[in-house]
Amino acid sequence: MGTNLGDRELNIANAILAIKSLPKTKVIEVSKKYITKPFMVPDKQEDYLNCCVKIETKLQAQTLLGACLGIEAAMGRQRTFKNSSRVIDIDLLLYEGEKSDTDDLVLPHPRIRERAFVMVPLSDICVDKNILGFDFHKEYKAIDKSGVEFYR
Repeated sequence: MGTNLGDRELNIANAILAIKSLPKTKVIEVSKKYITKPFMVPDKQEDYLNCCVKIETKLQAQTLLGACLGIEAAMGRQRTFKNSSRVIDIDLLLYEGEKSDTDDLVLPHPRIRERAFVMVPLSDICVDKNILGFDFHKEYKAIDKSGVEFYR
């Protein structure tokens, strides 16, 4: 998840609380938080605060996606244009036993390996760079991590 509007720490904390409140869902682990430069954005934006959250849920992937979009909307996310600044962005990266390629949901997330702002926090919660059969060790070593800085 990531945020670059308002109180970024509070936005992350509120999003995690909202995920914890989903039915049949529990937060297992939260990565460290990182300040990251905006990536592929069409305008000038503030830096993002990013982290990854590992959860256990009985919700189906599509239902979980809907819940995450609902959390984003409840927190004030507005989709004014592609890659616009956001109060919160919650992406589903991986879902155990699930592959999807629909207009709404692609699993595993197709751009994990291209984004240091995803791979660095993801590596906090899967230190061997392999989670649910998704191995990103080689890409993690090769990707430029210079725009990803540890945040307290």
